Order: sequence, then C-alpha cells, then structure tokens
Amino acid sequence: MEAFWTAPPVSRTLTALTAVTSVLVYGGIVSSRQIVFYLPWIFKFPLPEVWRIASSFWLTGPGLSILFDTFFLWRYSSALETESSRFSQPGDFFTYVIFLGTFILLTAGGILGDYIFSSALVLGLAYTYSQDNRGKKVSFFIITFNVMWLPWAMLLMAFVMGGPRSAVHDGTGLLAAHLYDFLTRLYPTFGGGKNYIRTPMFVTKWFGGHRRNTHVKGYGTAYRPPVQQPRSQSSGFASGFSNSWSGRGAGRRLGGD
Repeated sequence: MEAFWTAPPVSRTLTALTAVTSVLVYGGIVSSRQIVFYLPWIFKFPLPEVWRIASSFWLTGPGLSILFDTFFLWRYSSALETESSRFSQPGDFFTYVIFLGTFILLTAGGILGDYIFSSALVLGLAYTYSQDNRGKKVSFFIITFNVMWLPWAMLLMAFVMGGPRSAVHDGTGLLAAHLYDFLTRLYPTFGGGKNYIRTPMFVTKWFGGHRRNTHVKGYGTAYRPPVQQPRSQSSGFASGFSNSWSGRGAGRRLGGD
C-alpha cells in the first residue's frame, strides 16, 4: 500500500479505477450499462447519471485487454506526471487529462456516438509521451524504433485488429493530445500566441500548491513538514500489445454484436 500512496496521484487514481471497474464489469459483478457514456441517461430527469462522463474512461476491452490497457495507461500517464517538464506545477497534469477527456467526449462520444473511451485516452497519452521523449527508442513486439512512431504504430494496430471505425475512435485521443500540444507549446512558442490553457488556482490548491514547506514535482507536490532540531546540533535535510487491441470493435456500441 505504501507504494500505491507514494505513486503520482492522478496516474494511480486513474489506473486503479480502470483496473477495478474493468474487473467488476467483465467479472459480471457490475453491468456495463451502469458505466458507459450515453447522453439520454446522463441528462435523465429527475436523476441524471452524470458519473458516466468519467466512468466511460474506466472500462477497457475484455480479456487480456484489461491487463494490457491498464498497463499502458499506467506506463504513459505516470511517466508524464513525474517526468514531463510541461507538467511542472501542481495540477498541470490533471488539467491536461481533463482537456483530453473533454475533447474525446465531444468527438468520440458526441460525434461518433461511442460509449467507452479508455483506448482513445491511452493513445493521447502515448502521443504526448512520444513528443516529450524525442530520439528515444521503444520496442513494439520484436521491432525497435524511434518513440515518435509509437502512437502511429498503436493507431495502425487499432486499424488492423478493429477496423477503420476503431482507428477513428482511438484517433480522437491522438487529435486531443496534438491540439493540447499546439495550444500550449507550438502556437505560443512559434506563433507568438498566448497559452490560454492554464491550471485553475483551485486545482493548484487542491494538489497542494498553496502549502508551505513543499517540494514541487512533475506529478504534484510532496509535503515536507517542518523539523525541529536541537540548537546545539547542526541540521541537514537528507524518490508487446497484441491482445490489447483484439477486443476493440467498431467503437464498442452498446448492444452491438
């Protein structure tokens, strides 16, 4: 449990929710009808089911996809949350995930009419990971190549295993991540524009940005309580893919074949 609580907060929460939700659904304990994104139920009167906006990102594909999708979700999200310079302030990574999720909901959910979005989110994370690690090598099956090709290899695999609609569905995550990169880095740096995607102050405070005696990390803030030392002493202050895509059909339509 100590390893869990010392992990980056957004990544550990998202990964845990995804693993637990997928096991419960595919284990027959919870119905997927209570999880998926479906607008008529979200805005149902008098009891709107608004949790579907978030829970639709917590359900993976069936079978080994539970393992693979959850692993890749943790792999890329934790790497970004702890190592990426673009998420240097408390709450920055949370704001990024919310941006990706909102774009995916509007496109894959609102336009394409799909119901679960974990694979699109993973592809968005992988795209940003590839942008932050230019020049590095990654392995895909038995092939090693530049990390810049990683999201495109994943998109190709979605197309091969699930068909064109599956690739379009997952591609919304790639588009979301690219739009975030354009609005926060490319346009302000090379186009002379302004970055309007700022982490709100209440989010920064929520992640501990208002506390004293804190140490800012890529994933948030580590709090260091004050330590009182005896006056007579000096003091010192010494941290493979295949089956994951096989369950993705044409956007996983509810009630589909």
